[in-house]
Amino acid sequence: MKQSATRSLTLTLVAVALGIALAWAGSQSGWTVIGVPAFAVAVGIAFLVQWLAFIPAAIARTDRFFDAVGSATYIAVTATLLALAPALDLRQVALGAMVVIWALRLGTFLLVRNIRSGGDERFTEIRRDPMRFFSVWTIQGLWVSLTAAAAWIAISTAASAPVDWMLWLGAAVWALGLSIEVVADWQKSRFKKQSQHSGQFIRSGLWSVVRHPNYLGEILLWIGVFLAAAPSLLGWQWVALLSPVFVVLLLTKVSGIPLLEAKAARKWGDDPEYQAYVARTPRLIPFGGARRG
Repeated sequence: MKQSATRSLTLTLVAVALGIALAWAGSQSGWTVIGVPAFAVAVGIAFLVQWLAFIPAAIARTDRFFDAVGSATYIAVTATLLALAPALDLRQVALGAMVVIWALRLGTFLLVRNIRSGGDERFTEIRRDPMRFFSVWTIQGLWVSLTAAAAWIAISTAASAPVDWMLWLGAAVWALGLSIEVVADWQKSRFKKQSQHSGQFIRSGLWSVVRHPNYLGEILLWIGVFLAAAPSLLGWQWVALLSPVFVVLLLTKVSGIPLLEAKAARKWGDDPEYQAYVARTPRLIPFGGARRG
């Protein structure tokens, strides 16, 4: 077996194993669907949707609907949990709404962007290798499950926590994060549409405060979801803490900021104005001091 195939198979198996472990931990003290823990069903659906979507994507060798499928998974699984729940309280309904509203907004935004651009350049080589392409879809199943874990576990728990200040604090942080993300995306889209900005980097609006305001918003909103969910968590259900931790690590250490910073450095690294922008503008935390790389 070729090295690339071996690596893809390993990534697939690791993603599935981690999904099983997450499903087991998050299912403790939860209600069941025909004897199966509801959270485990949620994680299983998240993976199954990606595998089914992979088939037409692999045949057409396209990644154009990759992000849209991910967003649709958040919505479908969350709606399923809410519909099947034996009883719902305000916290569970609020958490479901947080996930669905975010997924609808971001999924629509990414779908429109991908259709206009023709796809994600990161998939140019990946989609030509079926095994590697399949591993990416599988990883998205884990990605969705980890990100939504706090909300899904809280919705599927058998315990009910009374409405408290944590719910309102979480909702406020979520709303702040979503607002920042929406405004940042809108500002960048408007900037790129203006012909006079062709080939330039954005440094206005929220982008003058931090270099990645959309990611700041993303991190804040998932922290908000966790804060709102926390009072209803019991025992192993605290695995839900992985939700905001995963988002932070993914965006700051793996596929978010590092990739965009490297791409920007290749494009504008020799531009004195870009160098000045990087020197004076923090990467993620407002007023936290600028950092390179």
